[in-house]
Amino acid sequence: MSLPVVAIVGRPNVGKSHLFNRIIGEATAIVSDEAGTTRDRHFGEAEWAGHRFWLVDTGGLVEDSDLPMDLAIRHQVMEAIEEADLMLFVCDAKVGVHPSDARIMDLLRNAQKPWLLVANKVDNPDSTDFYEFYRLGVPDVYPVSASNGKGSGDLLDAVVNAIPETNEERPEAIRVAVIGRPNVGKSSFVNRLLGEERLVVSDESGTTRDAIDAPMRYKETDLIFVDTAGLRRQARIDDGVEFYSSLRTRRAIDSADVCVLMIDSTEGLQNQDLKIATMAWEAGRGLILVLNKWDLYEDKTDKSADKFRKECIEKAPYLGFVPFLFTSALTGQRVTKALDLVLEVQAQRTRRISTSQVNDALGEMIARRQPPQAAGREVKLNYATQVEVEPPTIAVFGNHPELIPEHYIRFLHNGFREKWGFTGSPLRIIMRRKNS
Repeated sequence: MSLPVVAIVGRPNVGKSHLFNRIIGEATAIVSDEAGTTRDRHFGEAEWAGHRFWLVDTGGLVEDSDLPMDLAIRHQVMEAIEEADLMLFVCDAKVGVHPSDARIMDLLRNAQKPWLLVANKVDNPDSTDFYEFYRLGVPDVYPVSASNGKGSGDLLDAVVNAIPETNEERPEAIRVAVIGRPNVGKSSFVNRLLGEERLVVSDESGTTRDAIDAPMRYKETDLIFVDTAGLRRQARIDDGVEFYSSLRTRRAIDSADVCVLMIDSTEGLQNQDLKIATMAWEAGRGLILVLNKWDLYEDKTDKSADKFRKECIEKAPYLGFVPFLFTSALTGQRVTKALDLVLEVQAQRTRRISTSQVNDALGEMIARRQPPQAAGREVKLNYATQVEVEPPTIAVFGNHPELIPEHYIRFLHNGFREKWGFTGSPLRIIMRRKNS
């Protein structure tokens, strides 16, 4: 299922970005003593005690202000509250209860979603400065010091316990996320597949704000197509609505089985297209490249498709393992072939090869090319087995796995693919030490 979202909210200069950086574990958000430093939102994936979630940093909320920047930040914070599964309401323990804190708390209560009150800047564990926040009528206050990390473990324990559990089981249906830059024809493509105008289509980029589920059945298999908002470069995400559209798109990739990356063939493969493709590939999702607007491609010949594909693979070699489909959502040309590709890619992504077959393939490759010696040591590979699906993962055991060079791992990777294909799916090779 998609990862839950935890949003950090509060008035300006209470240390929200410091806390964000502390939890994420890297200096991602800009931190300053100047109130209002965080205007754009930041989000990153956090993990605690085996639980993963998206953490969102927001700008400082200023109530009763008519300044344009304060109004814009307020709008963004309201978006965060709407999107979040859990909120962290951060207050300044050194200042104590501020009049704005009570008003912000009313917003959180009206949202009818779980939230935790975090008293930041409690640098001394023996301090009782945070006690006065109990006056706000909360059952628990979590004292932390974002600057030195005090109390952050207890807070994160509370976070993973407070995130609402979804008791729904993952559906049998194949989830297909239709991803890509804005205005490349994603909604038109899904409408063609569904045979109806179920999604709003407009020439204006950014029409699709949320990830929208659209179920259908094909060849006795249930499919759920998720039409997502277009992902732009992070520097161009400058308003609250588009920021959260980007977050929802990443969540859609997170929960998908197969990602269909829509590309405007008249513009060619752009750097942002590559970033989106890599995001899906590294997440272990199946991947299909759909080149839309192929009917508008200039100077097209019978070799144009092969030339286009070759140029893409030169930019990103892993695209050589990905199926390409040249279509027109406008005319419907070859659009329905995407359904067969989705079934094929998911079958490859869930394919399991017997250990005897994997070992035979490994033996053949070793016979062709022995692993190179390293530091005067003989390096041996003893056996291999598939340990995971979705995506397929093969573990290769030997006496010195740490000495196997990257180029030889690529040789093994290509050999296994040559044997079984795994079309459209990442294939992961992990090296492990053989038990004595």
